[in-house]
Formats: sequence, C-alpha cells, structure tokens
Amino acid sequence: MEKPEVHRHRDVQGGAARAAVFGVSDGLVSNVALILGIAGASTDPAFVRVAGVSGLLAGAVSMAAGEYISLKAQAELVERELAIERASIAEDPELETAELTALYVERGLDIEHAERVARELMSDPEVALEVHAREELGVDPHNLGSPTQAAISSFLAFALGAFVPLVPWLGGGGTTAVWASAILGVVAAAVVGGLLARLTERSIVRTVARQVFVAAGACSATYLIGGLLGGSVT
Repeated sequence: MEKPEVHRHRDVQGGAARAAVFGVSDGLVSNVALILGIAGASTDPAFVRVAGVSGLLAGAVSMAAGEYISLKAQAELVERELAIERASIAEDPELETAELTALYVERGLDIEHAERVARELMSDPEVALEVHAREELGVDPHNLGSPTQAAISSFLAFALGAFVPLVPWLGGGGTTAVWASAILGVVAAAVVGGLLARLTERSIVRTVARQVFVAAGACSATYLIGGLLGGSVT
C-alpha cells in the first residue's frame, strides 16, 4: 500500500515574510513618489539626492519601529489570553472539556464522540492549551512571530525598495534621471507583482498590473503636484 502524498505549507503566520513584502512595495512606491515629487519642483540632483536618502532612512526606520511595536503588542495580547486559558484548564478542566465538546458537536460530531475526543485532548495540559488556542483564539501558540525578525526584515526590505528610484540620481540628474527613476519604479513594481503572484499563485497579469498601476499613479500624482508647487514658489 502506497503512502499518501504529504504536502507542506509555508509559514504564513509569522510576521517576517509579510513585513518584507510590504516593506519592498512601500519603500519603492513611497520613495519613487517622493523623488519624482521633488524632481517636479527642482531637478537639482543634490537636492533630490538628499530628499531621496532622507526618505529612505526615515521610512525604513519608521517601518521597522512600527512592525516591532505592532507585532510585540499582538504577541503580548495573545500571551495574556494564553495565560488565562492555561489557568482555566488547570483550575476548571471540566468546564474546558465541556467547551471543546460543544465545539466539536457544532462541527458535526455526535455528543459521545465529541466528548471522547475532548477528554483525550484534555488529558495533556499542553496539548489542551494548544487546541484551545487554535479553536478559540485562532492562533498557534508556538508560532507567534518574532518582532525583532519582522523589524529587521521590514527595515531591509523598505531600504531596498526605496533605493531603486534613487540610483539614477547618484551620478546624474535632470530630465534623464527623472525618466530613469520612473522607469525603474515601474519595472521594480512589476517584479514585486510577479513575485507576489508566484507566492500567492494568483494571476500574474492582474497582480503585476495592480502593482504597476499603484506605482504609476503615485508617481504621476506627486510629480504633477511637485511641478505645481515648484512653479508657485518660483
């Protein structure tokens, strides 16, 4: 008898992957919009470079801090609920057994079978805690995500995305650099969209088009606004 094929799932609950994907996309869109907005007002390469580097550093630090605080707060909230659940399992196991029994009955088991399963799971406090956490809180107590890892991933990813539109201004300027930043931004947005499509197994065309549309819209809007502000200042 052949063994059934085992399929494995990627870790989609931890915060690092989400922070990295969001960081690249956000860094790219925000900094290309900032650079083109500044370039719309002034194509002085030194001025644009300062603005681009400042946007990169400020955005990367802000993203990292935000990811760390949000994931840390989420983990602390879950840990508090787990502590309450752990205490309840120790102090009133019958009540917790009844909760599991009722839950499995709602899912289609007959009451005798549901109670037997619940009591078997409740025989081990750690297993019981994990089951209650998954069923009642919808979380895996062994995989709450690392705030530090998410913060580092977010910082590096944002910096990478934000650096792309800055490249043409490191050794050039003027209209050529403006167009180069815009083109690099669109190409990078398409690459991010393609990677997201592969990870999520969704339509490559739709995902790429969405990413490019968002990037192009932000670039166009900020460049036009920068041009208007630049004209009004002069």
